[in-house]
Amino acid sequence: MVYCFDIDGTLCTNTEGAYEDAKPLAEPIARLNALHAAGHTILLLTARGSTTGIDWRTLTERQLKDWGVRYHALHLGKPTADLYIDDKAVNVRDWLTAGPHAG
Repeated sequence: MVYCFDIDGTLCTNTEGAYEDAKPLAEPIARLNALHAAGHTILLLTARGSTTGIDWRTLTERQLKDWGVRYHALHLGKPTADLYIDDKAVNVRDWLTAGPHAG
């Protein structure tokens, strides 16, 4: 199975653009890593830099490494929106409550 995770507000605190201040969220990272260990493909998708044009890849890759996040690909450039409507989306809080196989 292929899983696609947002970063800010999902795997780390949402710092409203102050990405260097983001703190890892242990539970979702542990669940993501368990999925990776079970052989699932993990994609990361972030809107970092989408509105400012700043390239946050180096910082983001360093943070993910420091936080121990296991993934296959990192994609920057997710469109910025107030709300995402998607037939395959699961809110991180619902996913954590429902268990690792929710969605």
